[in-house]
Amino acid sequence: MKHNPFSQSGQFFKGNLHTHSNVSDGKLSPEEVCRRYQENGYDFICLSDHFLPVYDFPVSDTRAFRTSNFTTILGAEVHLPSTLIGEKWHILANGLPLDFEPPKQNERAPDLARRCADAGAFVTIVHPEWYAIGVEDVLSIESAHAIEVYNHTSALRAARGNGWGLLDQLLSRGHHLNALATDDAHFQIDDAFGGWVMVKSQDRDPDALLAALKSGSYYSTQGPEIHDIRFEADEVIVDCSPAYGVYLLGKGSRAVQSEVRGQTTARLDASRMGKGGVMRVTVVDDKGRAAWSNPMWRPE
Repeated sequence: MKHNPFSQSGQFFKGNLHTHSNVSDGKLSPEEVCRRYQENGYDFICLSDHFLPVYDFPVSDTRAFRTSNFTTILGAEVHLPSTLIGEKWHILANGLPLDFEPPKQNERAPDLARRCADAGAFVTIVHPEWYAIGVEDVLSIESAHAIEVYNHTSALRAARGNGWGLLDQLLSRGHHLNALATDDAHFQIDDAFGGWVMVKSQDRDPDALLAALKSGSYYSTQGPEIHDIRFEADEVIVDCSPAYGVYLLGKGSRAVQSEVRGQTTARLDASRMGKGGVMRVTVVDDKGRAAWSNPMWRPE
C-alpha cells in the first residue's frame, strides 16, 4: 500500500474498471451499461472494450454519459500474442486517450503495456486464473500496476475468478503490485455488480481517480466495507462492516485470524509477518464475500 487510503483526505468512490459493451463483445450499448452502473450506486466505471482489429480497435467514448454524480474513465482491454502457453494477452488499461494507436507490427505485449502506461493508463493483468498465466508471464509486463484478484464473470462462467495465488507469489518474491476486483461484465448473463473498487479521492474527476489508483489509494471488494486500517506498535487494527473473519496474511503461510461472527473491529498481531514482511488484510462476511486491502510492508 504505497499510500494508506484510510489515512488520506477525501472520500471513497465506488467504481468498476473492467466492463464491456456492444462496441466489442458485450450485449448492451455503452449508454445502457453506464446507466445500469449509475442506477446501482456506482460513482464511476471504465468501459474497457476489446482493443482488437475485429472491433476496429475501440477506446469507447463515454464522456457523454457523465453527470454531476457519475463519471467515466476512458480505456480498453488490449491484446497481443502470446503468453508462455500460447494464449493471447489480456491487459486492462484504464485511462487511455481516444486516439491511442493500435499495436504496431511485431510489437510485443510488454511494449504495448508500456505504451499504455506512458499514455497515462493504470495497467492491470486481468483474470490470470481464467487463462492460466504464470509468474514469468507477469514479470515480463514491467509496467503493470496491479493484478486482478477477483473477476466476477470468470468466477461465474468458468469457476476461475481468483488471482490471489499469483499475486501472493509475486509479493513473496519482493515485487510490489496492487490488487483489483472487477466485474468484467458482458451482460450476456447476470454478471454485473459482483466486484468493485473503493477509491479514496478528493473528487470523482477521472484524472483524480486515476492518480489515486496509481498510488494504491483504494481497496477491492465483493461487498464488505473496510472503514479503517491503522497501525499501533505491532498490531494492525481493522474497522469494517460486520464480518465473520478478519485476516492478516503474509509471505507463504503466514496468517493471523480473528474469527468472531459480527465483529466490526479486529486487532491482529503483525509481528508474525516478519520485519519488512509483506502483509495484506482480508475481511469476509457471513455470506462468504470478501474485501481486500492492497499489500503493505511491515517496517524493518
